[in-house]
Amino acid sequence: MKIWLDGALRDQESARISVRDHGLTVGDGVFESVKTLAGRPFALTRHLDRLARSAAGLGLPAPDPDEVRRAVAAVTAADPAPLGFLRITYTGGVSPFGSQRGDEPPTLVVAHAEVTRRPDTTAVITVPWTRNEHGATAGLKTTSYAENVIALARAREQGASEALFANTAGQLCEGTGSNVFVVLDGELLTPPLDSGCLAGITRALTVQWTGARERALPLDVLERAEEIFLTSTLRDVQAVARVDGRQLPGAPGPVTTKAMRVFAERAAADLDP
Repeated sequence: MKIWLDGALRDQESARISVRDHGLTVGDGVFESVKTLAGRPFALTRHLDRLARSAAGLGLPAPDPDEVRRAVAAVTAADPAPLGFLRITYTGGVSPFGSQRGDEPPTLVVAHAEVTRRPDTTAVITVPWTRNEHGATAGLKTTSYAENVIALARAREQGASEALFANTAGQLCEGTGSNVFVVLDGELLTPPLDSGCLAGITRALTVQWTGARERALPLDVLERAEEIFLTSTLRDVQAVARVDGRQLPGAPGPVTTKAMRVFAERAAADLDP
């Protein structure tokens, strides 16, 4: 694996950041996960736009999009995997220990690794912890992921690949690294952004390409929905066959199957939609 760090391409063994990097000490950073196909990134412009929005939300200087694109081109050229995972991380840089930032420039790290295709169906659980839709980092893709680590560990313990959160109002919000869609009375729905969920790139494209509607949904909609699916960079559209103890026989259902097909066709037709 090759890694872009400090303006240059490096071997994994020689890529090192300071122990005082604010992304390491306090999680002061933002990131993007980008799918690559034969070394070519998917929806990179959308991802870079969101990276800039997340950085602005944390008060970080705007990342240089040209530098990020150079870094992406370098790491993908070094390893043009058939299906890859591109991780762009942008942190507050070297700072004093504690929450206050220092005067050093931000740190940019870009890495690329090969991955395998996800299965068409998966299992999810709900967790008792909530997303704070009123928090300072609501809707930002930050590196402060400890809450997700805990929830995902519980999901793994229960034979699931994802954990779903409600927000403080008891409404369905999102997964640890995915957005959620449900089919209710034949209609395809997803929680709105003001629920506190991340503005997922795959979510936005799925809404655009399928005509799904945003609606505030109680968490117990998962007990009544005819179909449920997740969207994320590496999942694309993935059907849910079990949520907690409830089985959804026949998953992927007809609405999910159509969404999977439409997404695959539209994504194949335009790598930077």
